Amino acid sequence: MIATAELDYKWAKVRDLMSDKGLAGILFRKQSNFAWLTGGGRNCVGLATEIGVGSLLITEDAQYVLCNVIEAPRLTAEEQVEELGYVVHSYPWYEDRELALSKQLAGSDKVGCDVPFGDLSVVGSDIAPLRWSLTHWEVERYREVGFMTSLAIEDAARTIRPGDKECEVIGRLAALLWENRFDFITTFCAADERISQFRHPIATEKTIDKRAMLCVNARKWGLIVSLTRFVQFCTVDDDLRRRYDANVHIDCVMMAHSIPGQPVVNAFNKGLKAYRQHGFEKEYELHHQGGSIGYEGRDYKVDFNTDITVCDNQGFAWNPSITGCKSEDTMLATSSGPELLSRPITFPVLEVEAGGHVFRRPDILTM
Repeated sequence: MIATAELDYKWAKVRDLMSDKGLAGILFRKQSNFAWLTGGGRNCVGLATEIGVGSLLITEDAQYVLCNVIEAPRLTAEEQVEELGYVVHSYPWYEDRELALSKQLAGSDKVGCDVPFGDLSVVGSDIAPLRWSLTHWEVERYREVGFMTSLAIEDAARTIRPGDKECEVIGRLAALLWENRFDFITTFCAADERISQFRHPIATEKTIDKRAMLCVNARKWGLIVSLTRFVQFCTVDDDLRRRYDANVHIDCVMMAHSIPGQPVVNAFNKGLKAYRQHGFEKEYELHHQGGSIGYEGRDYKVDFNTDITVCDNQGFAWNPSITGCKSEDTMLATSSGPELLSRPITFPVLEVEAGGHVFRRPDILTM
């Protein structure tokens, strides 16, 4: 059961925002915010939408779940929203009552929402930063998500054989994740030349010959981790070795400079400097470099103009890439230094020094 103190702390943050904005309530419709405000609950039917099928309404003195009669039984029995401190208000499935009900329960038309909805004030950009600094309860859950996803992707990678289709590999990864009820939000698998051709290689029926790249964004308890692994069925030549090692070092530089209290653009700029030092100055232009992660696949992607300060206990997934390579794991920025949430479990390890820290990162698995 989720600690009462965790939800009390989050509700207080929401009510402080309501006070600042002069609102009588805030309606939360996004899956990410439902998970955040329920300690990892699920309000989705399909994964391909950011909006859930049950919303949360926080008012000055109460918390509600608003949904139709289809969803109320499961949200009550399985998500246990009443035990968490929410009052369920349901309505017929053929009536669109959510907007009116939110105003009625708040006792005012001054209601905000995390997405555009009717005439409610949109406060999504104000809500997102409330999630970034994770509580110690969330950190414990996140560590488990990172470990289990690392194990799943590496176990799947070890099953790859020449002749396998990219989509077959994704199927095996999906099965491993579903064994522990993890959602796979994004998956990539690339064989051979597709690794160099495309930064976002969605899986096809192409068969694998000499190389494979496997990537996943996986979610449990609302928390998402991102990671990438490589498998090789031939000798790693000198050029690939140089590219891969440089890529991992750039990633570690960005991790090492993701420091609470400092501008996040510092980490981005340090990464660009590392690209130049390794002789790959223009590669960053071919793909974004990643950014903050948690209840969204990326809360924001960092670029030259990002004016945001790193929070304590904030998740980051940097993903620098050099043609034919990519380096990606999920970390936590803490006052005592970067903590890797996803990491090599069964894969060979590279030890990389950057910014005064030594990182244990996955090497290419040769088979």
